[in-house]
Amino acid sequence: MKKTFTFAVVHFAVAFTVTYLLTGSWVLGGLIALIEPAVNTVAYFFHEKAWDYFGAKKSSAADSTDQVLSV
Repeated sequence: MKKTFTFAVVHFAVAFTVTYLLTGSWVLGGLIALIEPAVNTVAYFFHEKAWDYFGAKKSSAADSTDQVLSV
């Protein structure tokens, strides 16, 4: 859990710093630092769902190929 927390702090800091350096706005830097990780978390959830779905399909295809080759 400590590693997750420290990664979140780094993520927020990077998002804030990059936005601030590009725009010069503390407010925009703060908003992006809060919004971007939240959106990224939702995107990651769907990425994992897709990864599991396509990984299962690939695994099933490999299993049926193995069965055909072993006959």
